[in-house]
Amino acid sequence: MSHLLVHPSHPNAEGQVLAITPQSAGWSYVGFEVYHLNDGQRLSRETGDKEVCLVILTGRAAIRAGALECGILGERANVFDGLPWSVYVPTHSDYTIKADGACAIAVCSSPAKANLPPRVIPPSEITQETRGTGTNTRYVRNILPDTSPHAESLLVVEVITPGGNWSSYPPHKHDTDNYPHETYLEETYYHRLNPPQGFGFQRVYTEDGSLDESMAIRDGDVVLVPKGFHPVAAPHGFDLYYLNVMAGPKKAWKFTMSKDHAHIGWTSTPAR
Repeated sequence: MSHLLVHPSHPNAEGQVLAITPQSAGWSYVGFEVYHLNDGQRLSRETGDKEVCLVILTGRAAIRAGALECGILGERANVFDGLPWSVYVPTHSDYTIKADGACAIAVCSSPAKANLPPRVIPPSEITQETRGTGTNTRYVRNILPDTSPHAESLLVVEVITPGGNWSSYPPHKHDTDNYPHETYLEETYYHRLNPPQGFGFQRVYTEDGSLDESMAIRDGDVVLVPKGFHPVAAPHGFDLYYLNVMAGPKKAWKFTMSKDHAHIGWTSTPAR
């Protein structure tokens, strides 16, 4: 199995089913976890030197972020069912989540220095975009885009790719610290499928061939993108969702497209 592909586990005592740390991924910035909580179950954490974005994947939960009592948030039955509620938690703070019924929570994190205020990110503040055309069409939900002033280093976005379509395509990369032309950003893809018994594909590769892995992704899998191009395909009959977390030394999403795909006409079209 590819070292870039991480399968979910059965929930542990805290409800954790996925845990990606900089140490386990072999990089410096992005952390990603998923928790499946039962009704009334609590999860409490300190942020330390990391800023955190809590994304309610499904269900409802009462959340406290530092001194901010956020109330009961969330309304989705599944990740394809509308826009998410999210909460930003700054460095050197803490948060508590209490499930109101069964719920699933993603914990996205990266190192930061600024002490920004905690805040709720409601669905009404999430900008939506349609990108691509034809079988390259996908639907983007910006939770913490690189233009957001509400995080220092984290970029968080959801994408829905209809069955039969490609996404993160034409292939692009962001593994070189060469601003403003390209920025170094580590990235995780958390995948869900509708219906869940299907599969999708993701390839992660570099031009020189030093990295070239193609993976069949199943519902709940995470793919790590430490470098290289990373297109995604959703087979006919199965819509694909992914939650992207990106972070690096500079909070800017500047990428380079594959020259092999220049004939598609991507020069003015974002890739996510």
